[in-house]
Amino acid sequence: MDKSGYALIFFAVMSFVAFVVTMYDKLAAQAGKRRIPEKVLMLIGFFGGATGMYVTMQLIRHKTKHKKFMIGLPIFIVLHIGILLAFILL
Repeated sequence: MDKSGYALIFFAVMSFVAFVVTMYDKLAAQAGKRRIPEKVLMLIGFFGGATGMYVTMQLIRHKTKHKKFMIGLPIFIVLHIGILLAFILL
């Protein structure tokens, strides 16, 4: 497998992690339990989970009024696409 394949697997795994963490945070919010700090959610998005997190937040209507997420995650997605293109082209 070449480096672009590994990069795709990495981003897929991180998107799954982001999905799980976002779902947990939504359920914790509904149950009044301890939440995941926004800083941690943004770090997960930055380090590869932005696509999974953004899609999940839209589907479950979680944190969609927070500009930090609705602007920051798409910026991270563009960054991740650039990284993937660099791996494919280089």
